[in-house]
Amino acid sequence: MSLRRFAFNNVIRNGRIYAGYFLSSAFSVMVFFVYSMFAFHPGLADGNIHSTVSVTMKFAESVIYVFSFFFVLYSMGSFLKTRKKEFGILIMHGMTSMQLRRLVFMENIVIGFAATVAGIVIGVGFAEIILMSSQKLLSLDESLSFYFPTKAILLTGAAFMALFLLISLFTVTVLRNNSLIDLLKGSNKPKPEPKASALLSWAALLLIVGGYTVALLAKGMVVFYAMVPVTIVVIIGTYFLFTQLSVYVVNKSRKSRSIFWRKTNIILFSDLAYRMKDNARTFFMVAILSTVAFSAIGSLFGFKSMYTDVIRDENPFAVKYTSYDEPSKQDALTIEQALKEAGLPYQQYELMIKNVKTSGGKQIPVVAESAFNAFVAAAKGIKADVEGDETAIVHYSSTLMGAGGPELTPVMLKESALTLKPVQAIDTPAIQAGQDYYVVTDVRFDQIKQTESVIYQYAFDISGSHDALKKVGQELDSKLGGSDNWFMSVDYELYKQDQFFGVVLFVGFFIGIVFFVGAGSFLYFRLYTDLGEDKRKFQAIHKIGLTDRELSAILSKQLMILFFAPIVVALIHGAIALTAMQNMFQYNMMKPSLTVLGSFIIIQTVYFLFIRSKYISNVKSAWGLHLT
Repeated sequence: MSLRRFAFNNVIRNGRIYAGYFLSSAFSVMVFFVYSMFAFHPGLADGNIHSTVSVTMKFAESVIYVFSFFFVLYSMGSFLKTRKKEFGILIMHGMTSMQLRRLVFMENIVIGFAATVAGIVIGVGFAEIILMSSQKLLSLDESLSFYFPTKAILLTGAAFMALFLLISLFTVTVLRNNSLIDLLKGSNKPKPEPKASALLSWAALLLIVGGYTVALLAKGMVVFYAMVPVTIVVIIGTYFLFTQLSVYVVNKSRKSRSIFWRKTNIILFSDLAYRMKDNARTFFMVAILSTVAFSAIGSLFGFKSMYTDVIRDENPFAVKYTSYDEPSKQDALTIEQALKEAGLPYQQYELMIKNVKTSGGKQIPVVAESAFNAFVAAAKGIKADVEGDETAIVHYSSTLMGAGGPELTPVMLKESALTLKPVQAIDTPAIQAGQDYYVVTDVRFDQIKQTESVIYQYAFDISGSHDALKKVGQELDSKLGGSDNWFMSVDYELYKQDQFFGVVLFVGFFIGIVFFVGAGSFLYFRLYTDLGEDKRKFQAIHKIGLTDRELSAILSKQLMILFFAPIVVALIHGAIALTAMQNMFQYNMMKPSLTVLGSFIIIQTVYFLFIRSKYISNVKSAWGLHLT
């Protein structure tokens, strides 16, 4: 039998052993392929959605590919570790080191090719469902049609065969450093007692707490400048948290009689320090990947919520039109005609803004009291109340800029030497006539003849459904939006932003789910690596008289600690990151943040229950126990 045939038969006959590595590889291929189908879809390439979406999706695809490399590499490492004893036996029977490396290389290529084909086939099978759901995900008027993804198939096939070839070469190099005795002993070699540095343990705590403190205390743009150093400090602290502090805490707990000698804790803690030390790097990677997923999706949800609120808060009128030249009544009549044809009841408001110079040469906007009060009354704002030469200074407030305004100092107009005496300060987003503008009596407004420019604003308070307002807004935008003047339809603007954010959220969700599932898979593969050792260990423990229920409880506690330790750290990291983002934009992102974090907790709990059931079932199969 040739070595090539031996490698092929090895893969076929030992399907259960190779299944984990194959499935993880096929999953990575499927994710990349489905993403490629979207990136190369003719409906997206033809510009049916925002022009930046294609670039965004291709960037996300590169991120997924880099992640896939490390995910498959880690899966291969776990897979090879379980086969060390097998490799040692092959060498004892006469296989040379070169032949062993060639065997592993060919097995990798066979599995890689099969995983690539399987991932593409499964991806095509799910493509129709995904494309059918794209209408809701991307807020498109029509769903993306199915097409034969030639480019996606070629790209995925070439990219992953190159990836598997690179990983095969890497693993062959790693095998070169293993001696026969190391291979035969496999994972049965005695482990040194896990030790932790008290200094590094305290350093981990100080780094994380220090990073959290800076992130929470920073406000505005300070958050942006502190982001990189805080991230680096927290990442270093997280690494020491799992490699040092976790082991240090477990060792301290073992010295406490009230904890260590309580019920079955002696068995739990005796092995936990070794587990924490062995899995430290895995926990670190899972925590960082999960933090990225939480933060990315939470931020995207927060940005969408923030942008929607900003548009609605700063635009109390459904439709606004601003003319910067001599007013064209035809444009206002065009809007009225479109609203009448759509059967939408409305109330129209008109405002003239005069830009005049002060004696100091500064240009200020001035509006009439009656027109201003009509606007703000419709927007449920504060009315101006002035007499004679009095004026109200209005500050254009917004969700992000906040309230606040100038000091109430008198202003003299250049043309008439008229002095405006501020007696009132108002914050409102109802009228966009500059950052600060002046409201005067109608008499004084009519007396102002010499102006630098005149601006006319029309606002329409409309009653109707979102779809009806969006449709009429789209129609009017095509007629009035291209001119030098300014047209705004709130519902049509929200529709366009929903369309864009739908794609961005889809991209973020896809990357987040890939990272999240990958993180859970890291943990599962790490548990699978220790499965044989756990079977022998718990079989021996069972013989000393512990009940099935006690053994099940010990396993559940260990799995819960191992599974949720990095996730809890990631949740805290993510909550701090989203709070810092909230401080930067000075916008409350609590609701979207809790939605995202809560969803991930639920998903992770379900994932844990599934893995717990499967893992305990595998452990008890060694001696026929019936653990519950």
